[in-house]
Amino acid sequence: MVKLDTIVTRGGDRGETSLADGSRVAKSHTRIAVFGALDETNTAVGLLRVVCAQSPEIDSVLAAIQNDLFDIGADLAAPADPNRPSRLTSAYVARLDEAATAWNARLGPLTSFILPGGTEAASRAHLARTIARRAERELVRLASETTISDIPIPYLNRLSDTMFILARLLNDEGRADTLWRPGGA
Repeated sequence: MVKLDTIVTRGGDRGETSLADGSRVAKSHTRIAVFGALDETNTAVGLLRVVCAQSPEIDSVLAAIQNDLFDIGADLAAPADPNRPSRLTSAYVARLDEAATAWNARLGPLTSFILPGGTEAASRAHLARTIARRAERELVRLASETTISDIPIPYLNRLSDTMFILARLLNDEGRADTLWRPGGA
């Protein structure tokens, strides 16, 4: 259980922060960039939940995603320890696959690329999608520098796909999507 009595510690005033094992790294470190992108993704999903609260089906998936993102961050906060099992399992990715498959089954096929927009809820899903893509890019960069679990990269890849599908679902099951018109035609 996490217990935080003091939020303002001044420990980061010199541009460093602590990892879970107590080691210090620069706030510009790739690992910290991943934490920031995960936090932004989680915040965007939280904003999406506000406008999807009337749908228990969608809200429960989004709530699980928020928790999953914290689990990913918690695993990454501790440098690789072969004796510490990862919180992450293939079940994380499978849950996203299930939601994406169920939601996608309710949509017609795409006939064009779509522009982010439509309803407020769909726009928020698109925002969460794009932030998740950035988190994925940052995570891929971290994975090129150090060993990480095999689950977070596929999870974030699937998360952005799921947010795209959800955006279409929230746009009247795709009927209110804003289609790209090449050259404005």
